[in-house]
Amino acid sequence: MANKIRRVVTGHDAQGRAVCIADGYASNILQRPNRPGVTLTNLWKNEAVPTEYDGATETVDGPFVLHPPKGGVVFRVVEFEPEDPEVLKTLDGKAAFAEMGAAHAIVENARHPFMHRTDSVDYAMVLRGEITMLLDESEVHLKAGDVLIQRGTNHAWSNRGKETCLIAFVLVDAVAKHDAPSG
Repeated sequence: MANKIRRVVTGHDAQGRAVCIADGYASNILQRPNRPGVTLTNLWKNEAVPTEYDGATETVDGPFVLHPPKGGVVFRVVEFEPEDPEVLKTLDGKAAFAEMGAAHAIVENARHPFMHRTDSVDYAMVLRGEITMLLDESEVHLKAGDVLIQRGTNHAWSNRGKETCLIAFVLVDAVAKHDAPSG
């Protein structure tokens, strides 16, 4: 069952005073049958960096996309329920990622159906529970309080435990050094 996440957004009134402009449950949520047990909740998105702190009062009301915008950032929370290995064998990772505009991100013939790569640097903090991050040939077990900086690598998330895991992510658009413009 997905957690409701309260999202508070601040801004300024006409006199320039700090005020709360939004306080309620985040509503840009993605749950799908192609990836059972995983709920993604977008909290905020910036189209560019540096960003405007006095810009739009809502930034995640469009389609749910895996990657951050080109030159931008997305802040989201992902809930991973424990995986069922038998169900996992029947799932199509490419179809699940296509629902987020990212079928191309799937790593074909990988050891997990949701192994993927994003062109981003992702800052992640496990808020609750435990999870295993699978890499090409290794894995890292993370628990509540652990922080991960994921730098454009092939990876998949596997909750092999018995409790739900909740992770906060900040995804920053990135390029590989060899792909970056020179100058």
